[in-house]
Amino acid sequence: MTPKKLVLNSFRKALSSLEEVLRQPEMNDIVRDATIQRFEYTYEIAWKMIKRHLDWMDVSDLNQFSKKELFRKAAEVDLIGGAEEWFSYHAARNTTAHTYNEESAKEVFEAAKAFAPAARRLLRELEKTHD
Repeated sequence: MTPKKLVLNSFRKALSSLEEVLRQPEMNDIVRDATIQRFEYTYEIAWKMIKRHLDWMDVSDLNQFSKKELFRKAAEVDLIGGAEEWFSYHAARNTTAHTYNEESAKEVFEAAKAFAPAARRLLRELEKTHD
């Protein structure tokens, strides 16, 4: 029996929301802060989708994987472009959880801009299997 396919709606909505705020013509603190918030929840959904997809593929010992191992495996099966870039998104996400100042906000905003196309690629790869 084939395992049930993933439902991608929450990931699609979150990514669309992130991409929408990144298209805003004027950069200010409100747009930056909204971008960071949308990056946070889109990243959280993205890594969970990676894990669910690998589970769907029946990858053994998946529950023992660190995030780095998860991203390495995802890159190995061509779900994401490269693990290293996802390590940086994870670091940016951790920054939002532990500190908040002007400089870190700018760094996370830049990470969010880089993350959006990587997350879009992940979604396209997931859609090949789960749509």
